[in-house]
Amino acid sequence: MELQVGDTAPDFEALNQDGETIKLSDYKGKKVVLYFYPKDNTPGCTAQACNLRDNHTELQQAGYEVIGVSPDGVKSHQKFIEKQELPFTLIADEDKAVNEKFGVWQEKSMYGRKYMGTVRTTFVIDEEGKIKDIIKKVKTKDHTGQILA
Repeated sequence: MELQVGDTAPDFEALNQDGETIKLSDYKGKKVVLYFYPKDNTPGCTAQACNLRDNHTELQQAGYEVIGVSPDGVKSHQKFIEKQELPFTLIADEDKAVNEKFGVWQEKSMYGRKYMGTVRTTFVIDEEGKIKDIIKKVKTKDHTGQILA
């Protein structure tokens, strides 16, 4: 079943870039930008992360915590954060459990080849844990503009 605006965001437990376990429920009372992306250090994912980095103060002033999720591991996330100077949390979803809970682990196609992967999607979650917005057509270079629109 696909998540809809107004649904309660599914809680999850996963490791962040420091190997610490975090849960979505840890953020209750805060607004969260939970963004799913395919892979660290690829052009589109880097553009998206850097847009969120460059506008992080603006997002924080609007009350948002930013959390990125990809199937990459802890070490990959550490390198990505270091290289791009990212000021927010990245979740290592190596078993794809968080991707699956949010329905973004789907069949994709490139050059006629079908494979499973993360569909770039952002969930804007309110203080009560309800999904306020779902951004499916992410503009990697103006993602903050989409979130704050």
